[in-house]
Amino acid sequence: MEYIDSHAHLTSEAVFDQIDLILERSQHAGLAAIVNICTDDITLERGLLLAKKCPWIYNTAATTPHDVEKEGELLFPLMEKHARQGDLVAIGETGLDYYYQHADPLMQQHFLRRYLQLALETSLPVVIHCREAFKDLFQILDSDYKINNKHAPGVLHCFTGTVTEAESVLERGWFLSLSGIVTFKKSESLREVAKIVPLDQLLIETDTPYLAPQSKRGSINEPTYLPETAAVIAAIKGISIEELAAATSANARRLFKLQ
Repeated sequence: MEYIDSHAHLTSEAVFDQIDLILERSQHAGLAAIVNICTDDITLERGLLLAKKCPWIYNTAATTPHDVEKEGELLFPLMEKHARQGDLVAIGETGLDYYYQHADPLMQQHFLRRYLQLALETSLPVVIHCREAFKDLFQILDSDYKINNKHAPGVLHCFTGTVTEAESVLERGWFLSLSGIVTFKKSESLREVAKIVPLDQLLIETDTPYLAPQSKRGSINEPTYLPETAAVIAAIKGISIEELAAATSANARRLFKLQ
């Protein structure tokens, strides 16, 4: 049985000093691949070196919606360069976050559109972060992110929206990724989302170092804990964990074109 962690910040400050031990534990836990999310120049540089050392680690890159006002213009050329060089398996995480409002919504929309265009030009999927901004997100995706009048590929990572918002994601042919939040005691509404996501559109993730599952709540998260999230989702869907792991791994390989 293998798992693929579709979204982890392995090269962030919180975990990178322990990366060798984390990766060793991850392999023992059945992780066949990890998609590492790079959000600035330092995490990208580390990620590119890590992928050379560990061919089962794959990188994506973009400036998060939180940081586009401070770093968006500065870092976009770097992310673009590595996307065009073939160093990335996706563009992201990009998107919209109106909950914290660390960056002006119009600035977030501007960089989302730029990253969507880069994804189209490089034939890469996108990894989207969205919180309390689904209306604007769907409008931008519907107008700016299509190939031959069909929605281009992507994933809504760490989904925490409603069933209705989840259905809107799925209708566009996108993948929806669930994190350790689905295991939290008060996440009944997210477990309702887990029920309705078709198995062929589901991904799982840790969002390392954030959002450790219920039994590790309060700890620094790592890919090793992904099986707990997988087990909870499998139980919700009434299938075996083996079936859940196989389907989500196949989906990740298909979306990100992993070896």
